[in-house]
Amino acid sequence: MRLSSSGFNHQSPEASNAGEKKCLNSELWHACAGPLVSLPPVGSRVVYFPQGHSEQVAASTNKEVDAHIPNYPNLSPQLICQLHNVTMHADVETDEVYAQMTLQPLSPQEQKDLYLLPAELGTPSKQPTNYFCKTLTASDTSTHGGFSVPRRAAEKVFPPLDYSQQPPAQELIARDLHDNEWKFRHIFRGQPKRHLLTTGWSVFVSAKRLVAGDSVLFIWNEKNQLLLGIRRANRPQTVMPSSVLSSDSMHIGLLAAAAHAAATNSRFTIFYNPSPSEFVIPLAKYVKAVYHTRVSVGMRFRMLFETEESSVR
Repeated sequence: MRLSSSGFNHQSPEASNAGEKKCLNSELWHACAGPLVSLPPVGSRVVYFPQGHSEQVAASTNKEVDAHIPNYPNLSPQLICQLHNVTMHADVETDEVYAQMTLQPLSPQEQKDLYLLPAELGTPSKQPTNYFCKTLTASDTSTHGGFSVPRRAAEKVFPPLDYSQQPPAQELIARDLHDNEWKFRHIFRGQPKRHLLTTGWSVFVSAKRLVAGDSVLFIWNEKNQLLLGIRRANRPQTVMPSSVLSSDSMHIGLLAAAAHAAATNSRFTIFYNPSPSEFVIPLAKYVKAVYHTRVSVGMRFRMLFETEESSVR
């Protein structure tokens, strides 16, 4: 998880853009973020929860927030904001995706006028349809082996093999979030026969420093291009880089930024790490949950969750 999620950037603009020569592929970004993650549309009204943001910072650093952090009594538990900008990013070293959002708290008068306007439902972020995601096994990450692809996934996403060849094989070229090309040999062999990525796979595993438990996903998009992304398994942060501020410093920074923006109705920037535990949600969703959903003790309800294969149940 990106540690600079405190609402201010620890890198210079030149450094942060070094690995982003062009706009990230939105479809691949959302696939890597997961099916439960959705970015609100630019120009919409959202609700920002400073405490939820702070809790994500604490979770990313595996450290609870210090009790001696200054209190901001005038900072509301939630801020109704205008979303001015959203940009999608991927960490150059880890490929972990995150978004940068520019928010501006609404004035008291603007908040009163909200109830005179129609609800903004917005357009949900588009999730890819023709893709598969697989959690890597120890065999998949072995430098001497290959990547075993489930048959249904290979037939759904990869170009069709010529089974008149012996063995059926082809070269695949996939692009990652940074627009780098990766070449793999896709072959159908073994007893029982199975789909494998062989030549080029170990190079990819080593370059991305993948381990068992990480996930790899492939997308075949509408432009007949093969896209490739990864999701890291949650691993404890054992050594904190010296360039990263402490959890307490980040917590103070995000609270101070939110409090100042709320007091002056000025814009502020946050970094959003995709998570089912959202701290920025569409205003219409918030209003529906708070004012139009009645929940009582003993009530049964349905809840979406992501499966190991990255589908939603």
